[in-house]
Amino acid sequence: MKKLLGLLLLVAAVLTGCSPFNLVTSTTYNDANLRDYQTFRIVTPNEGKIPPGMTMVTYYNIAAAIREQMAERGYTEDPSSPLLINIGLTVRHEIATEPAIPPGAYPYAWGPFYGGYAPWFMYPRGYYWPGYYSNAQVITGIYREGVLTMDMVNIDTKTPLFSASVGTILDNGDSQFRNLQGIAEAVQTLFSKFPVPLLPQYKK
Repeated sequence: MKKLLGLLLLVAAVLTGCSPFNLVTSTTYNDANLRDYQTFRIVTPNEGKIPPGMTMVTYYNIAAAIREQMAERGYTEDPSSPLLINIGLTVRHEIATEPAIPPGAYPYAWGPFYGGYAPWFMYPRGYYWPGYYSNAQVITGIYREGVLTMDMVNIDTKTPLFSASVGTILDNGDSQFRNLQGIAEAVQTLFSKFPVPLLPQYKK
């Protein structure tokens, strides 16, 4: 009986400790040293377009969670910073194309389709990532519905610095976004291999 009780407690501990989020990818590009930057800014809807299906509330919640992670690493938000944080979300092909995008509007807002899904980036990824549309530097793991991707770019030089993706910020695959706590946990996972550590006061 004691062995059975111990086993049940162990299983319960494992289940409660499992995160619903998995890090799909986390990569530094162009030998970038993210410690060289002291400021950052997050892409805003007026610089592009929020991904289809994402509400403004969800965008602001994601941006707030990213802002917190950056602040805890010693960065300061500055609207003139060269370090731009772009946000992308993988959505269904049908969602990405309906309603129709006006001709000439956001020509590179989303990436190539794969199995009916496309990663949609608020700031057009093709503007700073050479070869992106030829699949030269595309990781197929992001082609799952609800995968959230964060790019860090020196927007002055159009140089990719860092990219990470986490799956999935949708709840039970029903196209409903997770709650505020879920989004915060997803973004925390997004930063789990970020090359700049938390400041000492924020480490657990």
